[in-house]
Amino acid sequence: MIDAGDLVFDCGDAEDLTQRLEAAADAILNSGKTLLGLGGEHFITLPLLRAYGKKYGEMALIHFDAHTDTYNQGSRYDHGTMFYKAVKDGLIDPKRSVQVGIRTENPDTLGFNIIDAREVHETGPVAVAQKIRNILSDHPTYLTFDIDGLDPAFAPGTGTPVWGGLTSGQASIILRDIAGINLVGGDVVEVSPPFDTTGATAVAGAHIALELICLWGWTRR
Repeated sequence: MIDAGDLVFDCGDAEDLTQRLEAAADAILNSGKTLLGLGGEHFITLPLLRAYGKKYGEMALIHFDAHTDTYNQGSRYDHGTMFYKAVKDGLIDPKRSVQVGIRTENPDTLGFNIIDAREVHETGPVAVAQKIRNILSDHPTYLTFDIDGLDPAFAPGTGTPVWGGLTSGQASIILRDIAGINLVGGDVVEVSPPFDTTGATAVAGAHIALELICLWGWTRR
């Protein structure tokens, strides 16, 4: 395991960032390794998915978030549109994918399976984990965790907090109970240090990152 360092790019040039990130991910994947992306802006998942798609084809997606990020609006580079683009580009199969913790409205689900925050609270994390496993089967899977999938009580340091989210305990149970899925890569995004005055969000993000590393390792046992 190595720290691959930070991605250097021209600040404010979204197209440059997109191209450089995809190329950097290509280089790592072509070396026979995988990577855990740490952001930052959730849009980074799209160039990462483009790199993974060259190796694995159409993948399943597990997406923890308060928002679906499948909106067909906004700029070409936008943290609310990247999964709309990913579906349209054939990078992910929404029927094999699941979005967890959603608690904002978006009428067009693009066929994603959605386990909203209320369902997590009412049915419990063990049942949710089993539902996720049933949806994914053994399909190659990418996991992206937007830190605002957690309730602001557990992760206040993010740009678009929404109340009613997952607890850190629920998230940890779900992540541990999906061990054995065919995980090929993942990322943790939207931690914002300027808003994280207590450091609690960084702690939550670090624990989630560790769980993703363990999930990937379990896949290759």
